[in-house]
Amino acid sequence: MSQPKPAGSTRIDSLRRIAPLAWPVLIGQLAVLGFSTVDTLLIARYSAIDLAALAVGSAIYVTVFVGLMGVVMAISPIVGRLFGAGQLKQAGDQFRQSLWLCLGLLLIGDLILLFPQPFLAISQTSPEVEAKVRAYLWALAFSLPATLFFTAFRGFTVAVSRPKAVMILQISGLAVKVPLSMVFIQGFSLGPWTMPPMGAPGCGIATAIAMWSQALIAFALLRKDSFYRPFGLDGGLWRRPHWPSIKALLKLGIPMGGSILIEVTGFTFMAIFIARLGSTAVAGHQLAANLIALMFMLPLALANATGTLVAQSVGAHDAAGARRLGWHGLEIGVCLSFLVGALIFLGREQVLGLYTHDPLIIAAAMPLLLWVWLFHVADAGQTLAAFVLRAHHIATAPMVIYALAIWGVGLGGGYWVAFGHAPETLANLQGARGFWAAATAGLVISALGLSALLAWVHRQEENETLAGS
Repeated sequence: MSQPKPAGSTRIDSLRRIAPLAWPVLIGQLAVLGFSTVDTLLIARYSAIDLAALAVGSAIYVTVFVGLMGVVMAISPIVGRLFGAGQLKQAGDQFRQSLWLCLGLLLIGDLILLFPQPFLAISQTSPEVEAKVRAYLWALAFSLPATLFFTAFRGFTVAVSRPKAVMILQISGLAVKVPLSMVFIQGFSLGPWTMPPMGAPGCGIATAIAMWSQALIAFALLRKDSFYRPFGLDGGLWRRPHWPSIKALLKLGIPMGGSILIEVTGFTFMAIFIARLGSTAVAGHQLAANLIALMFMLPLALANATGTLVAQSVGAHDAAGARRLGWHGLEIGVCLSFLVGALIFLGREQVLGLYTHDPLIIAAAMPLLLWVWLFHVADAGQTLAAFVLRAHHIATAPMVIYALAIWGVGLGGGYWVAFGHAPETLANLQGARGFWAAATAGLVISALGLSALLAWVHRQEENETLAGS
């Protein structure tokens, strides 16, 4: 008589466990991306100058925020393990300590956003674009406290398998953001009340209002919703700092934040360098960048769900189940991303037409779409592998792999090729295409490196299990 297969023993079984967690994360992240997508669509029809300002300003903000976000998101694998082990009060205490971490990171982030001169010097933008970038970043500096708090809420809530609550709040934030962006970008006149059009800076103001609304609702939910009562959060969110808990968050969060910072800066600095090529080139890059961000939401959702389930399995001492879920999630993510990338590439003319009717901007973006496809597949592979490794509390070695592959090959190689320092055989890759080609190569290397590291981690854990049996 054959033995029954354990849960998650096949890819279909794993998909059945991953999908219920992944789809709310996907919709919620699409709502988050809707913030920048709406801004890009509105600004693309407003002016090329404001679109360039949005591209540079977004690159600077994302560079600052994602590193801070990565540190705060250490709450997710830590709480996932505690939740899997049934230690709910400890999970709630860990969330409280993450709020102190948010306060410390806030000081660093706002200092950079309020004084962005180093980034502006690199981008070498015109005075008109620079003024709009500064105003945009000032508004986002005001939104940063709410954004960091919501990041901690999101990491905690997804880790305890309640992603739908996060999704609803993110959709609500988008519902607030869309009309506000339209008003602040284009201005309005209603009887005696008028507001002049603000362009790109208006996007930042709309984002700040939406994020504070979202964060305040999340705060009320933690205090009043009975779901969070077993975690002890109904008695108040603030406790004295507990330095061992904060140290544990930093030990995992700093390399996580470093990895995400390297990954994203390898991408955002492309916009800053491409800005040297003129407003049309950076506007075309902005369309491709927004498109890749939209496509990335699928592997990101799968990575969040897979990482959560792996962390919970580790906490429940189910090492074999953690290994199966990790590999299956990686395989599913890469296959789906290949199909999505193919569909976008085949319909590239129609897709770009949704953003703008400006033939110059479309011509600048069109050659990038093949690289977008390849970039997306590699991005999916490295993201899934990285999230599974974080669930095993491994983050320092991935950070080293990211630095070599994404900064070294991707950003350094892109600058070398794009600005004419490469051999004549690569002359056709000068300009924005050079950055995209090198960035894709860097992501392929990081995906292979992280997958190899994950295989090594699994072998070590399997040997330890066999030795202890």
